[in-house]
Amino acid sequence: MPSDNLPPVPFTGKGASVTATQPPQKKRGRKSLKEVADDPDLIKALDAIPLDKQYYSISEVATMFRVNTSLIRYWENEFDVLQPKKNRKGDRLFRQEDIQHLKLIYHLLRERKYTIEGAKQKLKEDRKLAARSFEMVQALLKVRGFLTELKEQL
Repeated sequence: MPSDNLPPVPFTGKGASVTATQPPQKKRGRKSLKEVADDPDLIKALDAIPLDKQYYSISEVATMFRVNTSLIRYWENEFDVLQPKKNRKGDRLFRQEDIQHLKLIYHLLRERKYTIEGAKQKLKEDRKLAARSFEMVQALLKVRGFLTELKEQL
């Protein structure tokens, strides 16, 4: 019995032509910036996560940001501000400060659409100003969310 949500796919094999359903293909590899932009509330979700541990593994951090661990390692190599501690084994241990830096890097690269070089330049020019503007944008988004909830209740 074919499923209603799957498109029919014609099958031409030996003998008669039969229509079968095929599950949608999952895309492999890195998400495009358009797909990442479809999830604008990632930073809000990160703010909601309580950072109660002293150290986080790279896999935990990658899960928080919904990216691959290789991208976190790449950002570590590219941005001087990101300096996670490493244990004797070489595992990266991210502190809360490192996660805040990652939020800023993620904001510049994925939300503001800076290039790697542009984000490096922005952080190098005025790191405090960039962090302050990021915090201001986040506060304004919280206010906006509160006001839209208030409007819906009226």
